[in-house]
Amino acid sequence: STDGGRNLSLDSIPMGLPMSDPSAWATAMNNLGMAPMGMTGQPLLPDFDPALGMMTGIPPINPMMPGLGIVPPPIPPDMPAVKEIIHCKSCTLFPPNPHLPPPATRERPPGCKTVFVGGLPENGTEQIIMEVFEQCGEVIAIRKSKKNFCHIRFAEEFMVDKALYLSGYRIRLGSSTDKKDTGRLHVDFAQARDDLYEWECKQRMLAREERHRRRLAEERFRPPSPPPVVHYSDHECSVVAEKLKDDTKFSEAIQTLLTWIERGEVNRRTANNFYSMIQSANSHIRRLVNEKAAHEKEMEEAKEKFKLALSGILVQFEQIVAVYHSASKQKAWDHFTKAQRKNISVWCKQAE
Repeated sequence: STDGGRNLSLDSIPMGLPMSDPSAWATAMNNLGMAPMGMTGQPLLPDFDPALGMMTGIPPINPMMPGLGIVPPPIPPDMPAVKEIIHCKSCTLFPPNPHLPPPATRERPPGCKTVFVGGLPENGTEQIIMEVFEQCGEVIAIRKSKKNFCHIRFAEEFMVDKALYLSGYRIRLGSSTDKKDTGRLHVDFAQARDDLYEWECKQRMLAREERHRRRLAEERFRPPSPPPVVHYSDHECSVVAEKLKDDTKFSEAIQTLLTWIERGEVNRRTANNFYSMIQSANSHIRRLVNEKAAHEKEMEEAKEKFKLALSGILVQFEQIVAVYHSASKQKAWDHFTKAQRKNISVWCKQAE
């Protein structure tokens, strides 16, 4: 439907609309001028004002001219959009009364890409349905019922919103006024297993990505694991034996030796090597004892130093307290003001 493909624009009907079917076009234009009657006897377009063409400074409409000739002013984003007539190749869609409340819809199912379309003309074919709804986006499938309804599945979720825009429109096939060639579209969200399955797959994928992202973030802040201890071999044994003799590398080497013994690396062939490494470890005990003695000596010296410093501090404290007591005797006390006496008393208590 190349003719109607651009007509879903909410702002205006394009000026250069090709005339696909002159009789359908004439019917549509006549309807604009003389509010057409529907099946129930109600006007299809009760709010149409024939003088609208004059307001825009354009001469009165010729029903056969290609293009409507009415270009309404652009709609501010906060105002409700005025729905326009939509022309397709084999049918015409007339907008609902703008004063009526918008058609009710059910709650949108998660991941909805399928719509229910009711109120189709009895003579409406799958081709006509495709012509009307492919303007909303790529149609994946149409499941038509023998009754006047069908289900349409789109490629993307946003296309469903475009299809819902057509709800309430009256559809007329060609220029016919036969009851079987007219209908009022009712478009609503439909629950489809395929949509739900795709949506659940998408949610699971997003959850997997989120877990992966969290894991990466956690690993970034986790401290690195210590390198694994190598398995025993004659070469590694000689390396560890050398490290056991070195005071700076002793801690690392003794941990390796312990791991080897716990792993069960000791056997008849390796026993002598392990014995010599244990002997090397034993020789460090003398060094550790000497280090302990040296630290104890340092601590004793520090204690003596602390005692000397503390006794010096206490002597000075006693001297300061003696000054307070001396100042509190009658001979000196009478010469101080009340505030000075109060301060001296407080200082004396704090020092004691």
